[in-house]
Amino acid sequence: MDLICMGMALVDSIIKGFDPEPISASGYRAVSSTLSVGGEAVNEAMAAAKLGTSTGILCALGEDDAGDMVMGALGRCGVDTSLVLRSKEHPTPVTTMFVNDDGTRKSITNQAHRYNFHPEHYANLFTNAKAIILGSLFRAPFDDPEIILSVLRAAKEAGILVVADTKLPNFRVLSLEDIKEALPYVDYLTPNEDEAKYFTGKTEPEEMADVFLSYGIKNVVLKLGSKGCYFMNAKESFQLGALPIKAVDATGAGDNFVAGLTTELLHGCTPREAIRFANACGAICTTAVGASTALKNREQVLSMLGNE
Repeated sequence: MDLICMGMALVDSIIKGFDPEPISASGYRAVSSTLSVGGEAVNEAMAAAKLGTSTGILCALGEDDAGDMVMGALGRCGVDTSLVLRSKEHPTPVTTMFVNDDGTRKSITNQAHRYNFHPEHYANLFTNAKAIILGSLFRAPFDDPEIILSVLRAAKEAGILVVADTKLPNFRVLSLEDIKEALPYVDYLTPNEDEAKYFTGKTEPEEMADVFLSYGIKNVVLKLGSKGCYFMNAKESFQLGALPIKAVDATGAGDNFVAGLTTELLHGCTPREAIRFANACGAICTTAVGASTALKNREQVLSMLGNE
């Protein structure tokens, strides 16, 4: 496998157009309710496989119906699931997502999201890849400094490209200082604007990127939503605008962005070329409900870019 994605796997229960006014003592209405597989590692792996990259996933699932649903979706997209860890003890997490008309959303997690499996125990399985994506720093299993350091050190000793996305902490709160020993092993970090503000204490893209680079991270890509994205490394910086699309649901857009970025880096593209491609992947994702619904294949992305 060229790419292995690591991190959270779950099922999203997506509620669109929720009306807070009850229609009975305990009844509410919504425009639609759908089930979709999700979790950073799942979203990224499915997107990368659709883009033509040989992709595997290292994640944990319960031996339950939700886990079966995730496995089925991964298989249909061509993701190698031989590294998936399944357990009777820990259920597959289910997240409830409330999606607004403008595509923004809020989510509800539960205790199942706290299960912290140990990807560092399987370094012999992922160090043959060309690249790994850490679904999200600061979320299980990457909310433990020792796990983060062990995985990243093993990857870099094997000469693997390391791409790490971020999420705001939920059950366990860590800061950049808490994982500073591991951060120099990260080749590309891809926080969104809110995450970057939270972790750096800064508000301007250049200032936020400077803080991340000061920890030894090689390249920083800030996902700025409707303002596009901002890139900085030791040699250059630039900003690319967002593509003109009508957003329906932003769920998974960042994960599709990261998958597109990594696949193009594996193809030998420059950061600017890879980020331009990733920008289109993220934009396409927002045009349908669900993290893995809209993106179909590489040709779709190239067609969008050709029509800019």
